[in-house]
Amino acid sequence: MNLLHALPVARTASSGWWKRSSRFMHVSRLLRDSQSDYKMSDHKFDAIVIGAGGAGMRAGFELARKGFKTAMLSKLFPTRSHTVAAQGGVNAALGNMDKDEWKFHFYDTVKGSDWLGDQNAIHYMCREAAVAVYELDQYGMPFSRTKDGKIYQRPFGGQTLNYGKGGVAARACAVADRTGHSLIHTLYGQTLKYGDLCNYFVDFFVLDLIMIDSRCVGCLAWCLDDGTFHRFIAKNTVVAAGGCGRVYFSTTAGHTCTGDGNAWVSRAKLPLMDMEFVQFHPTGIYGAGCLITEGVRGEGGFFVNSKGERFMERHAPEAKDLASRDVVARAMTLEVLEGNGCGPLKDHVHLQLHHIDPQIIRERLPGILQTAKIFAKVDVTKEPVPVLPTVHYNMGGVATDYMGRVVNVDDECNVQIVEGLYSCGETSCASVHGANRLGANSLLDLIIFGRSCALDIAENSCPGDTSPDVNDRATEKSMDKFKRLRSADGSTPTACIRDQLQRTMTTHAAVFREGELLKKGLKKVTELYQQFKDVKVHDRTLVWNTDLVETLELQNMLINAVHIITAMENRKESRGSHAREDFKTRLDEFDYSLPLEGQTKKELSDHWRKHTMTFLEGDDACATIKYRPVIDETLDDTVKSIPPAPRKY
Repeated sequence: MNLLHALPVARTASSGWWKRSSRFMHVSRLLRDSQSDYKMSDHKFDAIVIGAGGAGMRAGFELARKGFKTAMLSKLFPTRSHTVAAQGGVNAALGNMDKDEWKFHFYDTVKGSDWLGDQNAIHYMCREAAVAVYELDQYGMPFSRTKDGKIYQRPFGGQTLNYGKGGVAARACAVADRTGHSLIHTLYGQTLKYGDLCNYFVDFFVLDLIMIDSRCVGCLAWCLDDGTFHRFIAKNTVVAAGGCGRVYFSTTAGHTCTGDGNAWVSRAKLPLMDMEFVQFHPTGIYGAGCLITEGVRGEGGFFVNSKGERFMERHAPEAKDLASRDVVARAMTLEVLEGNGCGPLKDHVHLQLHHIDPQIIRERLPGILQTAKIFAKVDVTKEPVPVLPTVHYNMGGVATDYMGRVVNVDDECNVQIVEGLYSCGETSCASVHGANRLGANSLLDLIIFGRSCALDIAENSCPGDTSPDVNDRATEKSMDKFKRLRSADGSTPTACIRDQLQRTMTTHAAVFREGELLKKGLKKVTELYQQFKDVKVHDRTLVWNTDLVETLELQNMLINAVHIITAMENRKESRGSHAREDFKTRLDEFDYSLPLEGQTKKELSDHWRKHTMTFLEGDDACATIKYRPVIDETLDDTVKSIPPAPRKY
């Protein structure tokens, strides 16, 4: 029997054309658009949150708790958001395992950022961390416990006591090695608690933000379930749509991490900040890219090369295997380049756990035990795990201040707040991570800045405030683009362009970067951006059209790639995760390796301790660049600003 003829058939009211739709099959056919194909509905709310991962849900239920009728939009079911994949822990200086203080956490984060982090935002995050973790505990998050019932904390890379002088700090509050899974289910439960005000719209693919006179008034979305279109209108919108890891071929990011939020903001003519800082996690499983948590090394795991040598003792004599992630990833890559790699191709290193008590592994790292067995075919209680650095996180994103308000810059580098628009989570760049994120600071980032967005909205708005007026013209351009993509009849499949993009980024924008290679990569990305105009969409339906969804995601990935590789080529220094072979040193306003006396401070244009602000221009994969000074001032005098210094571990 011909399966195509067995599909349900519907006749459109406006023509004699027959249309078959199925979520299981792509049907290629010419399409005649009619107005009835694009049924549009308007919904008015007090606030909108786009994205239902950790940051989005933390913002959403806080808004609902304060009485705001909130729309929660997500392109997938909330508990499938990528937050669920986080393993190791969430940082907070609780002092349950040692004499820790939030000021030590502040110091470590500033140092970890390679002095590109904004110290007012870092101050806010580290100061609020303990309160945020105890809130999660009260919400029912099942933290692992010490023998005396306190929240269990494990060591993580770059975390120290006494401003780097007191040894390694056990600061990451953990739920075995499934912390993200527990976090997202805990937060989801809280949103359901406020179900009368926290309204979920699941399987809604947001196409664009709605901007009127430089103010955000909501978003336009396509409902995958029934093929209808919806305009969500509110005085305040929070973008928490996750990262863009899928721009690379080998990544720990889920397939949904396509940088949608960054792309919406970029298309709204707003900048993305510090996109050149892409973090490679040291321990992706060789060949699969799946994550092995840094918590493994916190529990005593260590790296060895083909000689059986613990090589991190050479690269980071003090912190060793618990050095900052960028330091470890570069050390691993150097070992491979120097011929000390493991395996037949000598192209990876080994992570050793089998010296650890198997009972500890089963209790504290049960997920890793299973993941290594499935994807590396090894028993970690008996054999080492083959690992290689893989793309894990982007420190850059939508530029915000420490309350999550999206900001723009003018030609004189003056910061301007964008009315009605907030961002949090990996989509945003508050810049608490600067040039390099410390492990276990990402889950903290989610809950701190998801909450801060809601608090600022509540302080400046009231439930029931009049919603903005939005006319039909406000979404015409976005709908026209959607219609063109839906009927795109070029010669290049979406998957072909996506594969070329991911391989280009992996080859030309890797752990170590070099000017000519980056220029070639930028040229290839530009060509792919143009090739997208020749994309072929096979499925013309509107209900569960995954072909079209992937094409829209590819469009967003291309925008992210332009921002990333443009900023990488532009930054002529090495700082944090950005390691240039042709510019190997960090270039600050002073040479901090020497006494400052007698030195003249360089102008902003003559050094690189500044934020890169990239703006997408036109439709030719061209990005222009402005700069924003790093904020060195703290919020108050409870903690002093940390002056730049040589970064060693």
